Amino acid sequence: MAATGAAPPAQPQAFTWVVTPDEDSCHTEIELAGRSGEPALVALVSDGQAVSLTFRKSEMPKKAFLALDIDRKPYSNLLTRLEDPTAGSMTLSEETLAALRKGGTLLVAWLKDEPVSAKLTGSEQGLNDLQVCGAQVAAQHRANLAARQDAESRAAAEARAKALADEQVALVRAQKAAAEAQAKQAEDVVRRQQAELDAQRQALDTERRALEDDRQRRDEAARQAQLDRDDYPPRYYPQRGARIAPGGYRSYPDDGY
Repeated sequence: MAATGAAPPAQPQAFTWVVTPDEDSCHTEIELAGRSGEPALVALVSDGQAVSLTFRKSEMPKKAFLALDIDRKPYSNLLTRLEDPTAGSMTLSEETLAALRKGGTLLVAWLKDEPVSAKLTGSEQGLNDLQVCGAQVAAQHRANLAARQDAESRAAAEARAKALADEQVALVRAQKAAAEAQAKQAEDVVRRQQAELDAQRQALDTERRALEDDRQRRDEAARQAQLDRDDYPPRYYPQRGARIAPGGYRSYPDDGY
């Protein structure tokens, strides 16, 4: 890299402080030029709190402590290479910012193969506008981000609540189905037991009727036998008090003859 403190271009380029809002910050572009007239573009970026100098360079270290010359006086700041290896950012110190506000010429010796510079006319108002814009845009961005995060949190909470409710409903339904299945199983057991009892009762009734029918048949047979005995002719039987002659002859009552 070129050494700090090299001679500035013969005629530094003047520029207009045009502040442009970005998503979470604001920036203003500065065009610097060297003796060859080849321009080099850098940008001052602010979120309302800090101001950074951003640029592109094909070769740069991952980190370096380099100087910006303001009115031929060096102000060193930390340079950091970004994720894009050709992009770098330098966070400007309060001392550097104060010099920019009051300075007349900015010179950067390490950005190109030759020192490049630009006039700082209107820098105090330009930096004020940049930081005010950055603060407003950053605040709005934070508010939008917070609102988006809040909406995402609410959506996530609602999704969790819905998932929990669905899980509880599913659990209740499962419990209800299990209870209904158990009740049905119990009813089936009761019906089966009742059917067995009914079958046993019917068998007992059939057996009792069979025994009753058999008893009635025996009683009827006994009555019929008694009737048959009662209807047998009485003359074939001796009367009470009659005498039976020896030898098997029967004596008959004396009729008076």
